[in-house]
Amino acid sequence: MSHTVDYYFAPQSPWAYLGHQRFQTILKNAGASVRVMPIDLGGKVFPISGGLPLGQRAPQRQAYRLTEIARFSKWLGAPLHLKPTFFPVSGDDAAKLIIAVDMAAGAAAAMKISGAVLAAVWSQQRNIADEKTLAELLTEHQLPAGCLEQSHSQAVQVQYEKYTQMAIDAGVFGAPSYVLDEEIFWGQDRLDFVERALAK
Repeated sequence: MSHTVDYYFAPQSPWAYLGHQRFQTILKNAGASVRVMPIDLGGKVFPISGGLPLGQRAPQRQAYRLTEIARFSKWLGAPLHLKPTFFPVSGDDAAKLIIAVDMAAGAAAAMKISGAVLAAVWSQQRNIADEKTLAELLTEHQLPAGCLEQSHSQAVQVQYEKYTQMAIDAGVFGAPSYVLDEEIFWGQDRLDFVERALAK
């Protein structure tokens, strides 16, 4: 029996960046499919779920976050700038580009551009809120250039809002969250459990 994982994430999340490649490998090994579902985490999910934007968190939490990001970056061999030039950054335009690519070319292409966007923030120090950067990412990964224009469409906006509401309805409160058979696995450090669930 083939499984499908709902992949809820914010395109500027360091944790989604750290887990993205491993998640892809787990899906491939399990023969599982994925629904790529970028969401408006800070604008819509946090206010409902009690989450706080980074700048509003206690200093201790902010400091420990950096410690954990560094640990996982080293452990996973994922190059990362702890304080990238373009962060915090709005993820809305990048999220809608991911959705447009999904609509045009399918989930595998959406996973490809998602990985590119995440790496752009955390590894390459590029501004994903800049249309020029998004256009470059499409070109670099041989994806349809027309997806950038499509990302501004009403259909994409509706889908972005739909995914965000689906996340809220599913009980998602942080990113990345992987939902399999209505069970939430929050955080890239829960990917072991995702792997085990897919093996059942």
